[in-house]
Amino acid sequence: MVGIGDVAPDFSLPDQDGHVVSLSSFRGRPVVLYFYPRAMTPGCTREAQGFQAREPDLSAHRVAVLGISVDSTDRQKEFSDRCHLAFPLLSDTQRSVAKTYGVLGIFGMAKRVTFLLDPEGKVVDVVVGMRPGPHIEAAMRRFASPPA
Repeated sequence: MVGIGDVAPDFSLPDQDGHVVSLSSFRGRPVVLYFYPRAMTPGCTREAQGFQAREPDLSAHRVAVLGISVDSTDRQKEFSDRCHLAFPLLSDTQRSVAKTYGVLGIFGMAKRVTFLLDPEGKVVDVVVGMRPGPHIEAAMRRFASPPA
């Protein structure tokens, strides 16, 4: 699995609208790169809605949020529309990005793993686990908390 201190491998994937999105296009900004198992399932819906609820604060700190699953662009579009998401959901149907990041599960779905990237694309934190809350909380602590 890609770990803390590694430079996040670049990729290009289609988003829910069919536009190709490259990770490298976000250089210069912190990034929350979260992998999730399946669009429109209860845990993934809570996670997407949780990131969306905090998107204005993250955006105010110039943080980009990118969600990735192995779902099709059509399914991602339906999920994005249902959750009213303001950030891209990327479709990794070939599972190549999930494999590269070491998050492909045994059933061919991505595991719930969040990579927090600094503006240079270096991984500064990795959150692993099925509960969505810790992923959102880690992103907020790292990128949107007021300076001490």
